[in-house]
Parts: sequence; C-alpha cells; structure tokens
Amino acid sequence: MSFKYNKVLVVGATSGIGWALAEKMVQDGRHVVIVGRRQEKLDEFEQKHGSDKVDSIIFDISNLDEIPKFVKQVTSKHPDLDSVFLNAGIQRGFDFSKPETVDLSVLELEFKTNYLSYVHLTTAFITFLQKQDKETSLIYTTSGLALLPLPRCPNYCASKAALHHMILVLREQLRAGPGSINVIEIFPPAVQTELHDAKHQPDIKNGGSIGMPLEEFTDAAWAGLTQGEEQIPVGFVGKAFDAFENKRQEMFKGFMVNMK
Repeated sequence: MSFKYNKVLVVGATSGIGWALAEKMVQDGRHVVIVGRRQEKLDEFEQKHGSDKVDSIIFDISNLDEIPKFVKQVTSKHPDLDSVFLNAGIQRGFDFSKPETVDLSVLELEFKTNYLSYVHLTTAFITFLQKQDKETSLIYTTSGLALLPLPRCPNYCASKAALHHMILVLREQLRAGPGSINVIEIFPPAVQTELHDAKHQPDIKNGGSIGMPLEEFTDAAWAGLTQGEEQIPVGFVGKAFDAFENKRQEMFKGFMVNMK
C-alpha cells in the first residue's frame, strides 16, 4: 500500500525518526518539506533526494512566538500541503532526589519543545487544513514512555503523556469537522537515534546502541502509516496497548458518551 498524502511537512527531519520516515515518503513518490534547526543536515537531505522532491526550512519550534509566521510562510508557499508530521523532540535526565542538580531552565525547554510547541503548531495549522477540500492529516510522534514512564527522564515522560492525552481529545474534536483531518499518533519504543547521545545526556553511555534499530522501527511505523492506522504502537508499546491502553481508551470513549 502507498501513503495517502501527497505533500508532507516533516518537523524534526534532520536526524533519526524524522529523517528516516521523510525518506520513506520520498521513496513512495511524495513531496516533503523538511524542517529542522541544522541547515547542513537539511541541505544534505535535499541534495540526496533532489530539490524536485524536497523543500527545506530552517526553524526552531521552541520559538513559540514565531510559529504563526512560520505556518503562514509554509502554507503560502505550499498551498497543496495535505499532511503535517510533528516529530521533533528532546530528552533530558533529571533526578529530583538531588534537587540541586535539576536545571529548571532545561526542564522548561524540554517541555516547551515536546509539548507546547506541538500545541502551538497544531492550533496554527488546523485553520489551514480545515479549508482543504481533501483528506488531510496531523501526524505526531509521541513515545511508549507516554504510557509507561522511565524514572531517569520524568519530564520527558510527562511531556509525552500530556501530548498523548491532547491527541486523544483532538482526534474526537476534529471528527465533527469542518474539513477531514485524520489525527495519527506513532508510539516508538527506545530507538537507536541521536536522542540518547552523550552530548545531550552525558549520564547515558553508548546511547546510540539503546533500543530498536532505526531501520526496524521505520519499517514498522511505515507499515502502520500506509495501512491508514490512527494509532501505531511499535515494539513493546504494542504490549502496553494489549495490557491496558486499549481498555483505558474504551473507558475514555464511554466517558465521553456519558458526558453528552
């Protein structure tokens, strides 16, 4: 099966999951608009795949006040955009048993990047997507840690849990229209990417070897995307869905019915 969207904005495309899935989209004949903070990586991707298939924009999504301007720039240049893939994120370790080691400015940046920027971007893009006369999508990378937290990175887990809950509600709100916006969530396990690099998390040793190989993850996530799944748990996250998340979401839907 093929991916149903033709032009995709990929935020957080300069490495790891974003880079790998953007490549899958290009290989499937789609046009991608890649976004990230590192110009050299954006240029590398565009040179590898060709400017006829790739456009690139340098932008830091933690600059929340600049997001409306960024979205206007993107949608003006690409009025045929039909999918927005929000994938950027950072992970940092915090030990609250040693409060003197907790840098709250870093904690705030992590939450801003992983959650608040997604809310700002979502809000800004919805107006554009609602006006389209075709099926569109908002795609999010969250994490298995949204469901099962890991003690060494409590704020990362909290940011992903917040995003997961927002996505559950957003999907229900958008079902009524206007427009036809599909809301898709990808739940990675730990994946071998730059997320765990020592330059970002010096307490982790050999971070690049932690988790599922990127290619294996990408194949699984891509299969879910091409099959049109709304929720795509990969690796151990599928077990969490079987054990409790499916039941929890059934209760969520029942709760909504009872609240009407």
